[in-house]
Amino acid sequence: MNKIAAVIVAGGSGSRMGTKVKKQYLKLKGKEILTHTVERFSTIAQIEEIIVVTGEEDIEYVTTLLRDTYKIKKVKAVVAGGKERQDSCWNGISNVSEEIDYIMVHDGARPLISEAVINASIEKVKECRACIVAVPVKDTIKQADQEGKIINTPRRETLWAVQTPQVFEKGLLINAYQEAYEKALQVTDDSMIVEAFGEAVHIVQGEYTNIKITTPEDLLLAERLI
Repeated sequence: MNKIAAVIVAGGSGSRMGTKVKKQYLKLKGKEILTHTVERFSTIAQIEEIIVVTGEEDIEYVTTLLRDTYKIKKVKAVVAGGKERQDSCWNGISNVSEEIDYIMVHDGARPLISEAVINASIEKVKECRACIVAVPVKDTIKQADQEGKIINTPRRETLWAVQTPQVFEKGLLINAYQEAYEKALQVTDDSMIVEAFGEAVHIVQGEYTNIKITTPEDLLLAERLI
C-alpha cells in the first residue's frame, strides 16, 4: 500500500475574520476549525502521518490541542510556517518521513473536505503523479485592467475554482520546490510550482461545500453545512 502524508497549512492570521482569535482556532460546533480539518485526514487509512504548519508562537498550543486533547495519533509534527505560503508548505513538506510516497497539501481552514474527495484524489495521483481538487466555476468571469475596464471574458466551461487538497508524488513535489527556490519563483499554490517544473497537473472534481473559512459569513455557512 502506498504511504501518504498530509501537510495541513494553518499559519494564517485570519485578519478578514475580524476576531482576536485566529480563524483556525475559532470554534465550529464546539470544536476548533483546525481540529475538524485534521480529524478528517486522520480517518483515512492510507494517510500515515500528518504535519501541521502553524505560527511559531502557536506550536505548543497546537501540539497540545491535537495530540493531548483530541488524541490524534497520526500528527507526526507541528512546525513553524514561513514568510509566504509556499515557505510554510515547504517547511511542512521538509518534515515528511522518508518512506512516504505521496504528499497531500491542504488548507487548515477547509474543515468540510469529505472522505470521498480525499480518497478520489489519492486514487487520481497514483495515475498521474499530480492532481488538485477543484470545482467548475458557476459565474461568468471577467478579466479587467487596472482601471476596471473589461479586457477579456474567458469561456466559463474552461474555468475551475481551485480548492485543496493538492496531491503529488513526493519526489516530484520536492524537486519542483527546490527548482522554484533556485529560480526565485513566487507562487500562490503548490500546483503552480509543479506546473512550472513542466509536469502536467490533473483535476479531481470536488464539492462546493469544501469552503475555505475566511470571513464571518463563511463560518455561519460552515455551521449549517456541518
